[in-house]
Amino acid sequence: MLSILIAAGWPVVPLLLCSVIALALIIERHLSLRESRVAPPKLLEEVMSVTRSSLPNADTVNKLAENSVLGQLLAQGIRAAQAEPRIQEVALRNAFEGAGREAIHRLERNLSALGTIASAAPLLGLLGTVIGMIEIFAATGGASSAGGNPAELAHGISVALYNTAFGLIVAIPSLIAYRHFRTRIEEHILTLEQAADRMVPHILRLGHGRRG
Repeated sequence: MLSILIAAGWPVVPLLLCSVIALALIIERHLSLRESRVAPPKLLEEVMSVTRSSLPNADTVNKLAENSVLGQLLAQGIRAAQAEPRIQEVALRNAFEGAGREAIHRLERNLSALGTIASAAPLLGLLGTVIGMIEIFAATGGASSAGGNPAELAHGISVALYNTAFGLIVAIPSLIAYRHFRTRIEEHILTLEQAADRMVPHILRLGHGRRG
């Protein structure tokens, strides 16, 4: 592998950096977008059970916010109801929407960087290909009429082909991971929206507010 990297020349260095960054982003997003970190399956039912008769105290709400992304969303809605006991339905929904925007931003963190790598890696590979072709033409143009410099020609071809291959090797997994995480985020967003829709009438029924 080291000999291949050396043969590919300096244009492969940016691709290696992209591959390391992409791998780190994929691992980070995989851990951060787990169901237990975003929307634990039984959390909503537990919160609705605890708040069946009254809103919880501040310590319980703070622990809920630290539980997961969904917990943070529910905690924001509960805090809005605690701050304004006669909160209107529109105001409560606005509180959930504001928390939802923060949650989406948290879910999409670092995802754009992964998408950028998936788009840029083939271009970096193409850059290496162009540089390799330039070296080939330079070797051919400076060669004698006997037929060119085989070593220079071979080096130029290797630079061209290796960089193209490395660009695709980095881009394809990055693009697959980006699409996968994007789909997972959309699923999580739907779960958060459904949870907020269930919590609004539940909070209003507690007597801490009335429908607007």
